[in-house]
Amino acid sequence: MSGHASNEINANVGWDGKGSPFSVGYGKLMMWFFLVSDALTFGGFLIAYGFTRYSYGGSWPIGEETFDALPFLQGSYPLAYVALMTFILIISSVTMVLAVEAGHRMDRKGVTKWMLATVLGGLIFVGSQAWEWSHFIHGTKFGRVELSDGSVATAKGEFGKIQSFEIVKPGAHYAGIGELITNDNITKEDGDLMHAFQHAAAKRNLSGTAGAMMITLHDGTVARVNKDADQGLQLIVKEAGTLHALSSADDETTRIHEEGGSVALYYEALSKGNVVYGANLHENEYGPQTYGHFFFFVTGFHGFHVTIGIILNIVIFLNVLKGTYHKRGHYEMVEKGGLYWHFVDLVWVFVFTFFYLI
Repeated sequence: MSGHASNEINANVGWDGKGSPFSVGYGKLMMWFFLVSDALTFGGFLIAYGFTRYSYGGSWPIGEETFDALPFLQGSYPLAYVALMTFILIISSVTMVLAVEAGHRMDRKGVTKWMLATVLGGLIFVGSQAWEWSHFIHGTKFGRVELSDGSVATAKGEFGKIQSFEIVKPGAHYAGIGELITNDNITKEDGDLMHAFQHAAAKRNLSGTAGAMMITLHDGTVARVNKDADQGLQLIVKEAGTLHALSSADDETTRIHEEGGSVALYYEALSKGNVVYGANLHENEYGPQTYGHFFFFVTGFHGFHVTIGIILNIVIFLNVLKGTYHKRGHYEMVEKGGLYWHFVDLVWVFVFTFFYLI
């Protein structure tokens, strides 16, 4: 009809079936196939995590209470370090975009600069994840305690600094009643004062109350614990017992506060050895054991992907330095590496949301 644009396709310029209609290289297409299948794998893990968490209800750990530490700093900084890790990984995705863009312009120096920045960002992220794992495994200074009524609680607050141990009964490595054991003269077997304290509590080698606690070291030495008072101690009930109900995440009044006897209850449980520090595949300070399983597996699986991405980016970076891609006349390999790197960044956004925010 006159007045209307023709929708006819010219057979001479249309796709004739002899090549890809999207001009996508074989390697890039295969990378997309891999990423789609890997996305389904991560999706399955996160869906399983969601169903499992829902089945546990209020006993499931809360991200801002579990991950509140910063390297070399005392105090509570909820999710601050995890947020920093996430920011660094996102920035590394931006530098990868800049590397790809420089490759399109055949700017070898630009690709070199931005690929190096991407590798450094990935290394910082993996190192930070290793620190988070270490903190998660070793646990807090309070640990998780089982109270006399059968309820299980985690503790929040400032743990009083341990000043020294005063020998009451000498053992194999320490002599002289009244001698003070400090971090300067404690044996390597006992580590530092805090390590010895936690080890003794876990082994039921701790007795007494907050003001007059006795500790038995690995060599049989019995000593009095000299420590500062705890500040703001609260018990968050994760599993209800006969006397204490489950603490609500959004209602702090459901916690056991100092005025409600949190100090006495905590040290009573501690003296009985009913304490768990940190998390592994067998026990978990922060909540149900299943939470530890999911955390180690999913974050570890993602960390493995990031490590593979770092290795891939290092290989690409070295080839850029040698001029391999410049001689080929294109930097398509940088694009392929960029697809993978953006994928692991995107997956982390979901892992971060599921494990830390929700």
